[in-house]
Amino acid sequence: MKQRLLLIMGCFSLFFLPGQGKGSDPVSAQQIHLSGYIGKRIDECIERRIKAQDTEHLTEPFRHREEQSRWQTEFWGKWMLGAADAYRYTRDTALYRMMKQSVQAILATQSDDGYIGNYAPEYQLQQWDVWGRKYTLLGLLTWYDLSGDRKVLRAACRLADHLLSQVGPEKTNIVTTGNYRGMASSSILEPILYLYQRTKEKRYLDFARYIVVQWETPEGPQLISKAQDEVPVAARFPHPKEWFSRENGQKAYEMMSCYIGLPELYKITRNPLYLKVVEQTAGHIFREEINIAGSGSAFECWYGGKERQTLPTYHTMETCVTFTWMQLCYKLLCLTGNPCYADYLERSAFNALPASLKDDASQIAKYSPLEGYRYEGEEQCGMHINCCNANGPRAFVLIPRFCYQACQDTLRIHFYTSSQASFLLPYKGKVTIQQETGYPVTDRIVIRILPERPTSFPVSLRIPSWSRQTTATVNGEEIKGAKAGKYLTVSRHWQAGDSLVLQLDLRGRIEERNGMQAILRGPVVLARDSRFEDGFVDECVVVEQRDGYVELHPAASPDFAWMTFTVAMTTGTNLEDGRAVHTLHLCDFASAGNDWNRKSRYRVWLPKTLNVMQAPYHPY
Repeated sequence: MKQRLLLIMGCFSLFFLPGQGKGSDPVSAQQIHLSGYIGKRIDECIERRIKAQDTEHLTEPFRHREEQSRWQTEFWGKWMLGAADAYRYTRDTALYRMMKQSVQAILATQSDDGYIGNYAPEYQLQQWDVWGRKYTLLGLLTWYDLSGDRKVLRAACRLADHLLSQVGPEKTNIVTTGNYRGMASSSILEPILYLYQRTKEKRYLDFARYIVVQWETPEGPQLISKAQDEVPVAARFPHPKEWFSRENGQKAYEMMSCYIGLPELYKITRNPLYLKVVEQTAGHIFREEINIAGSGSAFECWYGGKERQTLPTYHTMETCVTFTWMQLCYKLLCLTGNPCYADYLERSAFNALPASLKDDASQIAKYSPLEGYRYEGEEQCGMHINCCNANGPRAFVLIPRFCYQACQDTLRIHFYTSSQASFLLPYKGKVTIQQETGYPVTDRIVIRILPERPTSFPVSLRIPSWSRQTTATVNGEEIKGAKAGKYLTVSRHWQAGDSLVLQLDLRGRIEERNGMQAILRGPVVLARDSRFEDGFVDECVVVEQRDGYVELHPAASPDFAWMTFTVAMTTGTNLEDGRAVHTLHLCDFASAGNDWNRKSRYRVWLPKTLNVMQAPYHPY
């Protein structure tokens, strides 16, 4: 333990100047607009969730100091973070005014000692108090970044300094505050480091280091050592006797929230341990927890969900988990340039995330199971909102940030959708990229490169890991070397109008697990939906396939579906009537059950009928 603590605090010889070597942050587009299906869903989420929010309702709890246990103060910060990214994307002046007025209302609640929150003095540091302060800090700092208002930065410093007066060496240990082995409270690591990056005040960096050291104490969540020891995220601590309690060390959202902050400490210190344990944990989460739709968790905790995703399970795929998984992948994509993280982001962005958004974009579901029906989450903390309605919009406005990125003079394209983006490349000038595509409904992606003057630079195209047959051309000439799961980099002297054409492998694929079958097409998971009225969606079937591929036929989509296909399946358990093979409909998972009507039942994993002629008996 002592050696581990020294390693966590140390590696002080491993310092590099910010921005050097591995870990340089890529630059997102200066201007970007997404159209097509995802662009439309982003626009609707901004208009009907972010801009429709009653911010006065979110601010009201801060005017009182009576709370003992609840988490009302997280909602304002979450809304503010989503609104800020929405403004960066849209430049909507009305939204800017909303944020400005809301920040002013929050600042008016700050007490003389710097505290912003709603906990009674004798209950401060308990339950969700520090967690709420985290989101307030994040909200204030994102507004400072947009506005440059130094008064807001000073308020954020006062809020942080008040916490430092209560928590730290010879004071209260941060991992003994709040729930889930201190993960909720100690996830404040992220805004503390943002505060250090903006002020260069050493006390904030010292406090960040203190938090990470406390993780490894007996009371802490041991986020470093458990990752180093390759402990599965669902097995880091004993199964809790009381689920929503301090003893539960498997809480997914809070665990990832701590790991969101650690890369920021890595960027400052260049201690390789910090990046390594985040990557190790992300690898465990992907291999053990993330399901076919790009999310995970049950009752908001890790539970070995990848293998158990075929089982009917209570409260799966919390939207806060979906977003935080996407956020973690985005951080690692920026730091490592590994395209696997863009693959993970794409899976979530086309499946779990849009599945959480109601068809009219008025609400975001708290849970999005792989079978059943969709429904609204409960109102929380005596307010007309819940955690996922507050947090979900942040995931939608994250998508434009990872769609295109410039790393030094290389343009990377991670996300394929109809869109346009502009960059300023060093010594190259302005470059505009246009995508013309119906992807992932269609397999052809046309990318036009439009530099303001002819110039040379590389363009790296992410080839999805599932695309086994990929072709690429530039101005009609074939480019060789496209490999699934890698970048295809094209370096040339670009002139306005040069075109890259990418054709991806959208053959239907089947995945089998635990006697069940699921069908994917490109990044999109497909599902049966009772609204097709083509049979009992829970009926056992055998999907016709060859070498793992399924023949899918495009079909006219009803009003509720983005994309629809038909596929031949043998249904039921009777082969003697000659009518067992049927053509059944599938739609994209995001559209399944999207009217939030309990009569609209859907299913991703289809029960596979047992054929004993093909399955020899193996005694136990």
